[in-house]
Amino acid sequence: MKIVSLFISMCLLVTVLHAKAQHAGIKWAKDGNAYFEQEEGAILKIGLPSFNKKTIVTKENLLDKPSGVYLSIKNFFFSADESKVLIYTNSKKVWRYQTRGDYWVYNKTTDKLSQLGESLPEASLMFAKFSPDGSKVAYVSKHNLYVEEVGNHKITQLTFDGTDKLINGTFDWAYEEEFGCRDGFRWSADGNQIAYWQIDATNIRSFLLIDNTDSIYSFTKPVEYPKVGEDPSSCKIGVVNIAAAKTVWMKVPGDAVQHYIPRMEWTPNNQLILQQLNRKQNESIIYLANPATGEAKSIYTETNKAWIDIKSRWDDDNPIGWDFVNNDKAFVWVSEKDGWRHIYLISDDGKKETLITKGNYDMITLEAVDKEHGFIYYTASPNNATQQYLFRVSMSGKGKAEMLSPVGEKGTHNYEVSTNGLFATHHFSSHTISPKDEWVSLPDHKVIKQSEEKSKKNKKGNVEMIQVTTDDNVTMDGWMIKPTNFDSTKKYPVVFYVYTEPGATTVSDSYGNAGNFLYYGDMPADGYIQISLDGRGTPSPKGAEWRKSIYKKVGILNIHDQAMAAKKIRQWKYVDTSRIAVWGWSGGGSTTLNLLFQYPDIYQTGIAIAPVAYRLSYDNIYEERYMGLPQENKDDYIKASAITYASGLKGNLLLIHGTGDDNVHYQNSEMLVNQLVKFGKYFQFMSYPNRTHSISEGAGTRLHLSVTYTKYLKEHCPGGGR
Repeated sequence: MKIVSLFISMCLLVTVLHAKAQHAGIKWAKDGNAYFEQEEGAILKIGLPSFNKKTIVTKENLLDKPSGVYLSIKNFFFSADESKVLIYTNSKKVWRYQTRGDYWVYNKTTDKLSQLGESLPEASLMFAKFSPDGSKVAYVSKHNLYVEEVGNHKITQLTFDGTDKLINGTFDWAYEEEFGCRDGFRWSADGNQIAYWQIDATNIRSFLLIDNTDSIYSFTKPVEYPKVGEDPSSCKIGVVNIAAAKTVWMKVPGDAVQHYIPRMEWTPNNQLILQQLNRKQNESIIYLANPATGEAKSIYTETNKAWIDIKSRWDDDNPIGWDFVNNDKAFVWVSEKDGWRHIYLISDDGKKETLITKGNYDMITLEAVDKEHGFIYYTASPNNATQQYLFRVSMSGKGKAEMLSPVGEKGTHNYEVSTNGLFATHHFSSHTISPKDEWVSLPDHKVIKQSEEKSKKNKKGNVEMIQVTTDDNVTMDGWMIKPTNFDSTKKYPVVFYVYTEPGATTVSDSYGNAGNFLYYGDMPADGYIQISLDGRGTPSPKGAEWRKSIYKKVGILNIHDQAMAAKKIRQWKYVDTSRIAVWGWSGGGSTTLNLLFQYPDIYQTGIAIAPVAYRLSYDNIYEERYMGLPQENKDDYIKASAITYASGLKGNLLLIHGTGDDNVHYQNSEMLVNQLVKFGKYFQFMSYPNRTHSISEGAGTRLHLSVTYTKYLKEHCPGGGR
């Protein structure tokens, strides 16, 4: 239901929310003056700023001679000295992402290609990584940790208790989905130890997905899924000695079941540093732990009246890494303690903190930490929450932040900054300017390589950035697309696209953000006004109060804001108040139901896809973060649930859900159907057998979904001016 699933559903893009080191993106050389890429089965190193190419690994180097098959590169990783490269291939999906597969090592010195884990099941290795000296590779297989020597391929098993529910070195469904945690182990700097998570999901009940189509007899697919109010998995951190294969467990205070550990890394002085969240996720404690004794001491504590966001929310969806600076005497941290999301430096003992970004604005994403030159690169948009620009600021905490993005390019700028802060990829677009991609030097932002296709102004679609202020004095940013050949003397139907929850925004000043990805045809030509608005509770860079006002009010505050904005829009002279539709997916499906049921006099038609109809059916990490514990405030969950208001349906509803949805269970729609039937409400329901939250699997599925959506909208909310 959160941002991961929303955008997979929206665009069917495999937007990888994960550690940059393990997946796609720019693969920077260690010094930041070059990067690696694959081309036609080979691996190249491209120097900067010259862009001279050097072949590091040829396609022939990756020929498995016994089989005569060239390795298909899914990903690759170099040893520290670049003499060896790990090749990830034959990948398989684990829930959202293809994090399980086979790994091979190519040794450039000996010109030898060999497979790792040959005695282990095919495509079972996860998150393989070289030891610091490149002599070994560690990986997870079947929830146990292994180390393999590169020279002789001797395999040492480090853990022996791994099962489907006792998980070493990776994570369970809930940690992966809600914290972005997947890679669950870290090499020590000396290569003698590995720190790892152990998740004990033994007491987590399995939710059974029913498969009725892949066999004459139905069968179930169990997913360990902690519903809201149920205890989370137990979590602890161990350090295993490679030579002895013996684990020392860190003595982190507190109940291991009632706390989360979303972050853990080695410090430069060979201790462990970790972040612990309480179950409500409104208290964060940073601990230092001794890997030899397991003793842990707290060095920094933060509390919030709502919730505390973790690193993956402000570091480009990357939960891995801990940035130590100032000769390793401090680390970079992000907090909303003063009401805005700001960057701080925290001393290594936690006793001193220095505010780095200052002012009434939010840092959006942390882009790079340039230790050598003493700067931090980040994105922000102090004056327009729908836009994004690159800034840099001195780590000294003195002086003002410097905007590096071109002043004249108003819109959304995205970057991948090199490890030395000297180079970056730059992607820019706005709602009227199509994307341009280029390479720039920093901090001067000078173009060193231009994309072949230059940006041009968009003359189709009539996209407008708008603001709507409600009677509650809440100003909401939005986008609007008017019909082709719009005539202000006529009245047109309005179709609202919604999400509205803390997981994602729907409005940005970027090319292609506005529009309807599911409509089969040309929506402007068919005479529809399209609008989307971000209200309170969405993660817009408008301050903590804006984002966290929704605490314990999901399904209430966000719904009210959308309805009050729609009420204002209904007053526009060219809006046909008898043709108002709303639709959304996942959290947007939940919003659609609540709007249709709670405000039936505003909306006549709704299309809800994969909605959470009953808040107590979703997972504990997401719900308890934004709604509190149902043991303490269950009434808030009931008030937030669409099924509570099912009797209010007056208009037209199309409900759509995949029966194999492991994220928002099909159960939600069945529970809603029961309520609607109970109250004598008539609606249409389309289920897709065994499809997941993205409703994308199987031949013809996406086209069928698109046509179903479009036909229903046209029938119940026909387009065109009148």
